[in-house]
Amino acid sequence: MKLDKDSRKLSKQLFQASFTDGKLDEGKVRIIAKKIADSKPRNFVGILKDFQRQVRLDVEKHHAVIESAQPLDDAMSKQVVDGLKAKYGPSISSEFKVTPDLIGGLRIKIGSDVFDSSVRSRLDRLETNLLHA
Repeated sequence: MKLDKDSRKLSKQLFQASFTDGKLDEGKVRIIAKKIADSKPRNFVGILKDFQRQVRLDVEKHHAVIESAQPLDDAMSKQVVDGLKAKYGPSISSEFKVTPDLIGGLRIKIGSDVFDSSVRSRLDRLETNLLHA
């Protein structure tokens, strides 16, 4: 079901109202979602879905998933997180995962940004180039 122009505009206004001091306020998000669900305006399900999508995307923009083939030592972890905070701001949270399939290197995902310097991605690119040559 496609969201009409007015519903999308309302969803965007609600999303903008859910910030406190430039940060997404979880309490405001809950209150807004509850008020929309209780008042049930026209197309409220679509409005809530779009509002949820915007909140999810904002949360993902401030969370980094850092994958490596081996567990990173504390100094390397701190260096990676410090670099991400310098680029994306101090409000970045981080999550470290060990993914042996990477073989070596790192894969970092923040929102829709993906930085992949893993050996696995290089091998995949080499394979693609050889198949299409």
